Amino acid sequence: MSELTVNQRTSAPATPLRQRMRSRVLRPILMLGGIVVVAVGALAYWLMAGGSVSTDNAYVRAAKLSVSTDVSGIVEQVAVRDNAFVHKGQVLFRLDPRQFQFALDGAEANLAQVAEQMQAEKHDYRRMLFDIQAKEAQLSSDEANYQRYANLVKSGGVTRVQYDNARYQRDTDKAMVDSLKSQAEVQLARLGGNPNVDVKRTPEYLKAQAAVDEAQRQLNHTVVRAPFDAITSEVNHLQPGQYLGASVAAFGLISTQDIWIEANPKETELTYVKPGDKVRFTVDTYPGRVWHGTVENIAPNSASEFSILPAQNASGNWVKVVQRIPVRIHIDPMKDAPELRAGMSVEATILTGHVRRLADLIP
Repeated sequence: MSELTVNQRTSAPATPLRQRMRSRVLRPILMLGGIVVVAVGALAYWLMAGGSVSTDNAYVRAAKLSVSTDVSGIVEQVAVRDNAFVHKGQVLFRLDPRQFQFALDGAEANLAQVAEQMQAEKHDYRRMLFDIQAKEAQLSSDEANYQRYANLVKSGGVTRVQYDNARYQRDTDKAMVDSLKSQAEVQLARLGGNPNVDVKRTPEYLKAQAAVDEAQRQLNHTVVRAPFDAITSEVNHLQPGQYLGASVAAFGLISTQDIWIEANPKETELTYVKPGDKVRFTVDTYPGRVWHGTVENIAPNSASEFSILPAQNASGNWVKVVQRIPVRIHIDPMKDAPELRAGMSVEATILTGHVRRLADLIP
């Protein structure tokens, strides 16, 4: 028992000593090993992350239209409801067409009157030609009488008064012929220089026809139709009996066909992004669902270039801010995909295919 006790007392202090020596050796190794592991992990992540660009600053976009018409009138009928699907060409609303129908009727009546007037002017030109021929015949008779009186007045066969009357009559008829010819030239000019011109090709008729076409166009625009397949929005703002001014927005349409993703990565992340790159994205509304797409184009400007109050960088306290560049992403068709709505939040990853190398770390 005494020997065992002695051995225990002898070996007891040795265990803490070994532990202290072991901790002194292992601690630097573990510290260096941890640093190496973190460095290797960071390097591996950096190398692997070079082939993609991810951003959560992305949203679903769709073609939008504020429905309006270029004529003013009283709303007669609203043919759709709010948030309803409409096909291209479907009637959205109608204006009271009566005032536009009256304008069309007046324009058509004026067109018919112009056609009759132009036809009458063609006949009037022909009448003027006949009048000229008659006056020219009378002028020939007057000229013969004048010549005869001129010979007789010398021999006393006629009086001087008769001779002067014959001369005055000849001069008067000659002036009349010249006047009729001038009138005929004016009338011919109204016919465009062609006495057999088609009435429908004259300027007066074309002007009246344009008025008819404009009246018909305005009448047609009292019926507003959907320009593409879409979903209506804020239709309740338009009610029958309401006066709607020209070019005033009635309600909105959101396209169901022209839909894309707008991502806004930082400018420093666009180094290797190019049109045609594949994209993988998710929508916050549908967790777990993955869509695929393609980079369609990259905006030539940052999002702030067209802001109402652009940043002023001329001041002395200027601070550099990393800009974001809009990237348009085409959505690949996918069967049984949930409906995407404009404005939904998206997380997009652009696969650039770029491979980082260790040499890139060397400046």
